[in-house]
Amino acid sequence: MKIINYKILIATCLVVIATIVACNKDFLNKPPQGTLNPATMSGEAGIQGLLIGAYSLVDGEGASGDGFASGASNWTYNVTGDDAYKGSDPSDVGDVIGFETWTVSPTNGAIPQKWSVCYAGAQRCNEVLNTLALNAEIDATKRSQIMGQARFLRAYFHLELKLVYGNIIYADTTVNPSNTAVSNTTDVWPKIEADLQFAINTLPETWSDAGRANKSAAKAMLAKALMHQKKYSAASSILKDLIDNGKTAKGEKYALNTNYFSNFNPAQKNSQESVFAAQTSVKDGSSVDWGGDPNGNYGDILNFPYNGGPGGCCGFYNPSQDFANAFKTDAAGLPLLDTWFNGSSVSDPAGAYTGTLDPRIDWNMGRKGIPYLDWGPHPGDDWIRNVIADGHFSPKKNVYAKSQKDAFTDQGSAYWGPSQLVANNVNIIRVAQLYLWYAECQADAGNLTEALKYTNLVRARAANKSGWVYKNSDYNAATATYATQTTPADNYLINQYASFADKTFALKAIRHEERLELGMEGHRFFDLVRWGIAATTLNAYNSREKLLRPYRGSAVFTAGKNEIYPIPQGTIDNMNQDGTVRLKQNPGY
Repeated sequence: MKIINYKILIATCLVVIATIVACNKDFLNKPPQGTLNPATMSGEAGIQGLLIGAYSLVDGEGASGDGFASGASNWTYNVTGDDAYKGSDPSDVGDVIGFETWTVSPTNGAIPQKWSVCYAGAQRCNEVLNTLALNAEIDATKRSQIMGQARFLRAYFHLELKLVYGNIIYADTTVNPSNTAVSNTTDVWPKIEADLQFAINTLPETWSDAGRANKSAAKAMLAKALMHQKKYSAASSILKDLIDNGKTAKGEKYALNTNYFSNFNPAQKNSQESVFAAQTSVKDGSSVDWGGDPNGNYGDILNFPYNGGPGGCCGFYNPSQDFANAFKTDAAGLPLLDTWFNGSSVSDPAGAYTGTLDPRIDWNMGRKGIPYLDWGPHPGDDWIRNVIADGHFSPKKNVYAKSQKDAFTDQGSAYWGPSQLVANNVNIIRVAQLYLWYAECQADAGNLTEALKYTNLVRARAANKSGWVYKNSDYNAATATYATQTTPADNYLINQYASFADKTFALKAIRHEERLELGMEGHRFFDLVRWGIAATTLNAYNSREKLLRPYRGSAVFTAGKNEIYPIPQGTIDNMNQDGTVRLKQNPGY
């Protein structure tokens, strides 16, 4: 089944000239470069090319102003939480220190990156809709499907903006240089929901291209928007429908993959567990010299072990000590929901903690002495660039097996690109997340039996021994399993919950499960915010971490401020330069 090859299709359709935007003082005023006639672009091939141009920005790269903070994995925003450190040396990409210590300012160099790419994506969607309006020959079904995809993507880009910046302008087709009556003081949630509902009503259930958004993906994205608004009842009915009837774009019924790490294996992407993902590819002619726009996972190009293993650089995005400790289990194989941070730390120093662990720990991070796919045992601090700042662990979900080098990595780029551009999709929503969202909704409604069921389904997959990490065994990169399953890599013990005593306990257990299951996937910080526990959780985390990471100093997460990021100051200055306030800075900045 073919996958959309976003950027190559743009070039083939000769629409890159029309969709690359010029730098402009106004982020809503991005006229296309070039001289292609709108009548030419309004043909079906031109419109489809414009649509692929919008899809191409789902990975967060490929527009003016993109960078390490705009990638689809949202890793820089995840270091604002408690799962990861920035990594590398403190001064390397130093703007991210402000993310990690909650001291980011409106002039921080990383702040405009997500803003620029997501608004560029929204404007590309609008170009599709505006150009489609010029064509009276496309039949009604195809027209509605094109509109559904464009509006789905527009909603996705604005949802990303909403989670990061809070108070944003919804850039639909009415927002253009001739309409200056715009403001970021209006609630954009209704427009996000409206675009997604339109997509649900018009998109097909299946496509010949695995990477396109289908009806189920639109429902899942709407459920995500509702979860972040605490509209649990509305989300619950959508999620149950998806669990019972949802399908991938290839037509496979939604289900958990048998093995956990299959979700992060480039050889198994677009699986039955993939709801919507940023598509990636290599060896397709898109990879260019440093500074270009390849199809490989460019957003995570910094996030490989330092000084060995996959990639050749750069030691960013290291899992935190607190995250490692969260995988501790008790004698019953259940998480230590209130005390994971007490006692000896996992692997710090190696062998200090001798208790039991959830086996997902060794798929979420590389630890000393534990097999790192087929690269051999992780050597520990030899792969860490700055132990004081970075801890002892390496990221794992974005890497590739040694036996997959060349087949799933790039060979056409300069510098370290050939070993760090990977054909590994970035999961935006996957089925395990649907299960845990549904469990949250059911717990909130007091239906603890149903909440227990779907929490345990996720834990049951983690307890499947065929998907564990094993020592003294060859790693099978085609299936993300170890061939000889005799000696588990550590003292793993995981079991299902027998019951949820009450709503409070259920929600605590489900939230902890989401941390373990979805770790390092860019959701943790935004989850803490939507649960309303960011300040409490992160200040307690910092009180522990500053003893290990002196650069954190007296960092304080300020409630009512740090839940969202500042609007880029340069954008505010440009939008308001005539004296009319169109963009208002977020509180506290």
